[in-house]
Amino acid sequence: MNDSGVLIESQPADGVALVRLNRPEVLNALNLELRQALAETFMRLDADDTVRAIIVVGSERAFCAGADLNEYVNATPLDIIGRDMDRLWGAIASCRKPVIAAVRGHALGGGCELAMHADLIVAGESARFGQPEVLIGLMPGGGATQRLTRAVGKFHASRLLMTGQPIGAAEALQIGLVSEVHGDAVVEERSLLLAIQLAGLPALALRFIKEAMLESMNSTLERGLQHERKSFQLLFATPDKTEGIRARLEKRPARFSGTA
Repeated sequence: MNDSGVLIESQPADGVALVRLNRPEVLNALNLELRQALAETFMRLDADDTVRAIIVVGSERAFCAGADLNEYVNATPLDIIGRDMDRLWGAIASCRKPVIAAVRGHALGGGCELAMHADLIVAGESARFGQPEVLIGLMPGGGATQRLTRAVGKFHASRLLMTGQPIGAAEALQIGLVSEVHGDAVVEERSLLLAIQLAGLPALALRFIKEAMLESMNSTLERGLQHERKSFQLLFATPDKTEGIRARLEKRPARFSGTA
């Protein structure tokens, strides 16, 4: 287990890395130290072939309550530019492996944006999602105007972004912002079970699926379809394709290699 202070990293199961935000006294607010630690951790885990799925969790009261405003109150545009936030967020966005966000309590501002960087969001009944930046004279800077709009559509996104008012887990599920909702007590357990399931699947196929889904958000339908077809064709060169089909034909569990 790697404990860097603002992050606690562990391996709860084979192939699964769990990254816990560890600033509970400020509801896991994102200061520059935590943002840098997240970026460095994701880059390292992405390069680690023994890691096949990643879970990001917070604490019982908050997944992440957003940016640490103590670092913003006197900040100038040049200060914010110097933080190189596109690089720090990009390290998470570009992770090639499945990422699960296990969310209890507040997921606001940058915390909601962090959750939206995941591929699956498992929410507890106490989870609250929102983008309250407008209430302090700002707007989202970590991708919410783009990711939230793509996830839930213009009109739900407009309400969240323009009013700054949060929504609960049930509504987040209804509008398509989260994958599942469970009792708070089982959120991490459910996330771990999902991560174990993903860790046992063909790593390259999962990587290609994730790439194709992201491509669908960033390009035309035709370009997305071309990307999908090329990735589909390339998977026919992998041992996991042969093993998966043989296992299905032989009516036995598949034994995938676990490598990309």
